[in-house]
Amino acid sequence: MKRALLYEKLEQGKAQCHVCQRRCIIPGGKSGYCQTRVNHHGEVYSLIYGKVASMAVSPIEKKPMFHFYPGSLWLSLGSYGCNFRCPGCQNWELAHAKVEKAVKGSRSIHPEDLVRMAENQGCKGISWTYNEPTLWLEYTLDGAKLARERGLLTNYVTNGYITPEALDLMGPFLDSFRVDVKGFTQEAYRYLAHIDDFSSILGAAKRAKEKWGMHVEIVTNVTPEINDSEEQFQGIASLIRDSLGKDTPWHVTRFYPHHHLAHLSTTSIEVLEKGRQIGLKEGLAFVYLGNVPGHEGENTYCPGCRKLLIRRYIFDIIENYLVDGKCSYCGCSIPGRF
Repeated sequence: MKRALLYEKLEQGKAQCHVCQRRCIIPGGKSGYCQTRVNHHGEVYSLIYGKVASMAVSPIEKKPMFHFYPGSLWLSLGSYGCNFRCPGCQNWELAHAKVEKAVKGSRSIHPEDLVRMAENQGCKGISWTYNEPTLWLEYTLDGAKLARERGLLTNYVTNGYITPEALDLMGPFLDSFRVDVKGFTQEAYRYLAHIDDFSSILGAAKRAKEKWGMHVEIVTNVTPEINDSEEQFQGIASLIRDSLGKDTPWHVTRFYPHHHLAHLSTTSIEVLEKGRQIGLKEGLAFVYLGNVPGHEGENTYCPGCRKLLIRRYIFDIIENYLVDGKCSYCGCSIPGRF
């Protein structure tokens, strides 16, 4: 176990965790909602420091992030536990695991070894993903510091429910922040993420961008009957525009039935296209379709001359007409890092 960085001792041996916005009050001998943090004699410890459940080298497009060094490879890894436990989670075996039991058979990787592995694989950086990286705070912070020293970039694939305190610890060492926005109503977030107030999620993304200079992209997995209405699309798009700016990429991705939502249908392409058009109408410059191989919505187009700049097929870059981050046809600068 690793002693946690952000917690407050309370009376009667209790402690309050300040890593995610649940801010769990944990009695002695118990764990918080995520199961990754336990109260041991009034002190909070992480059960998952260095505990790696899944790891792979994958392109940045898989996060997905389209405006952050397209085509680059990233050492991507995750652990156990989550502070949301969404019913349709694609990584539920990790996110919904009984953490105390799962970590006993998991692989341990020291931050120094993690950085060395990324270098040996020729990766652009390290991405903490698969489960919620906020819960891995102490480990990701140590790894990110070493990565920065060695010239590697860093990435969080996150639900955005991180506290300002935790974000400010990571901020100096985190380069990119890929955030899920799961809906625009309390009902959607209550059903999917088991929280009542989602307003602070875009606030965290805004803080990451404006205070710490991170590159931010947003993803909404469009789930039938839950967040696929025109009102939801319009609300999310306007929220992104007003909080993060019109140049923030928004990925509208196709839901596939899984886990506790296996009874739902796959999102129709027509609904996804409607969401994309609403996003563009609301003024967002870059709205992408995800999980629809070969669709034109996978591609990047110049907001100036509208010509094709990057053609994609799933995670591959097929054509790229950007030169030094600018459109090779009209010279328009494309927001992002290329």
